[in-house]
Amino acid sequence: MNALLVYPKYPNTYWSLSHALPFISKKAAYPPLGLITVAPLLPPEWQKKLVDLNIEALNDEDLHWADYVMISAMSVQTKSVNEIIARCKKLGKKIIAGGPLFTAEYENYSNVDHLILNEAEITLTPFLDDLKNGRPKHIYQTDEFADIKCSPVPDYSLLNISKYASLSIQYTRGCPFNCDFCDITVLFGKRVRTKATDQIITELTNLYERGFAGSLFFVDDNFIGNRRVLKRELLPAIIQWQKDYNHPYNFLTEVSINLADDKELMHMMVKAGFSRVFVGIETPDEESLTECSKTQNKNRNLMEGVQYIQSMGMEVSAGFIVGFDHDSSTIFQRQIDFIQNSGIISAMVGLLNAPKKTPLYERLKKENRILHDFDGDNTNFSLNFIPKMNKEELLEGYQKILESIYSCKPYFERVKKFLVDFEPRVKKQTAINTDKIKALFKSIIILGIIDRGRKYFWQLFFWSLFRKPKVFPLAITYAVFGFHYRKVFIE
Repeated sequence: MNALLVYPKYPNTYWSLSHALPFISKKAAYPPLGLITVAPLLPPEWQKKLVDLNIEALNDEDLHWADYVMISAMSVQTKSVNEIIARCKKLGKKIIAGGPLFTAEYENYSNVDHLILNEAEITLTPFLDDLKNGRPKHIYQTDEFADIKCSPVPDYSLLNISKYASLSIQYTRGCPFNCDFCDITVLFGKRVRTKATDQIITELTNLYERGFAGSLFFVDDNFIGNRRVLKRELLPAIIQWQKDYNHPYNFLTEVSINLADDKELMHMMVKAGFSRVFVGIETPDEESLTECSKTQNKNRNLMEGVQYIQSMGMEVSAGFIVGFDHDSSTIFQRQIDFIQNSGIISAMVGLLNAPKKTPLYERLKKENRILHDFDGDNTNFSLNFIPKMNKEELLEGYQKILESIYSCKPYFERVKKFLVDFEPRVKKQTAINTDKIKALFKSIIILGIIDRGRKYFWQLFFWSLFRKPKVFPLAITYAVFGFHYRKVFIE
C-alpha cells in the first residue's frame, strides 16, 4: 500500500504565528506529531509520504500515487479537512481519518471510508487486521486508554525539519483536572499516563542525530500532571542528557498554575532547559473559576504565581477567557489590568465556546443554549452558544481587551516590564548564524521602518541593546510576536 499522510491547513490564528514565521524563514510553527507517531504503526512494507499543507501544497500527483489518504486533524482545521475530503472523493481515493476532530464529531463524516477514533495505539491494529482480511469496517473506536509506554518513536524522517520553527515531543496524555470547557479529559482521561524516561531520551537523541537544535515543544496538555515521576525520573535524565550533548534544546510546554507551588520542580525544569510555559489563567474572577470547575486556580493569588514562575527563569504565556455566565461588565478591564500588570507578553484571550462532549456543552445543551458546533477557534469573534451577557456587549468588551493589550504602546510597555526583571537561566546554543542575521535585518526593515509601531520598536531595541544586552534576542523575538498578534487581532 501507498499511504499518503495529509495534515490540513491551520487558519490564521494566535497559535499559527503566520505573520511571525517569515522573519525566521519558516513555514509552520510545529509539525504534525500525531501523524508521524501513527506512521510507525503501519505495516513496514507500506510506502509512506507526509504532506503538511501548512508548508506545502497537496498535488494531484500525490493523490494519484496514494492507495489510502490518511488525515489527522483538530476542529480548528475543519475547513481544510473538508477541502481535502472533497478532492479525495473526486479522484476516488479512499480516506482513513482520526485525531481529535473525527473522534469528537465522527457523525459528521459518513463520507470518510474508515474512521480510526480515540487513540491509534488501540484502534489502528484492528483496522489493519480487517483490511488484510478484506473486511474493513467504517468505524473503529474504544473506551480504553492506551499505554503510551508502548507508543513508537515518531518517524521524524517524514518531516522536512528545516521548514518548522520548532519540533514537538510528547511525554504525557491526560490531565488530573476537569475544567468544564475543556475536552482533554474526554479525549484522554483524567489519569495522567506517561512515557518511560528511556523513550523520551531515545526521541531526543533521534532528533539530535537528525541535526535538529533549537526549541522543542512538549505538547502535553499538562506536563506536570504527574510531578512525582517527573522529578524522580524524567527531569534528572534530561538534565544529564542536555549536559552530555551541550544543551542543544530549549523546551516549551503547558502546565497548570500550581507549578508555582513547587520551587524544586521549577528549578529542575529550568536546569533541564525549560524556558517557557503556557498556563491556563482563564479569569481573575473567583465566581467564574468556580463556574468552570477551574479548582486549581481558586483561592490563590494568580498574579503572584505568574510572577514567581517568571522569577525562576521561565517566561509565562497564558490563556484567558471571557463569556462565562458570572462575567459582569467589569471583567474586560479586570482582564486588561491583570495581563498588563503581570507582564504576560503572549496572552491568548478568547471567547468561551463549548466543544462537543465537554461538561459545558452538556449543561448548555440541557439549557437549550447551544447554537452550533464549535469550530475550534475561540479568537475569531464567534460563539457557539447563547451567552448570559448581552452578546453585543460581550463582543465589544472582547475587542476592547484585544486592542488594549496588543496595540503598539501597551504591548511594548508590557514587553519592557517583563524584560526589566527577567533573568534568563536556561543554557542555550547562542552561536550567530546566517538565519539569525537575516531575521534581525528583516525585523529592522519591517518593524523599524515599515510598521506603524516603529517608534516603540526602536525604543525597545536600544534599551535592550545598551541597558540589558542579555535579553536583546528576546526583545526582538517579542517585537516580532507583537507584529503577528496585531495582524491577527487588530489590523
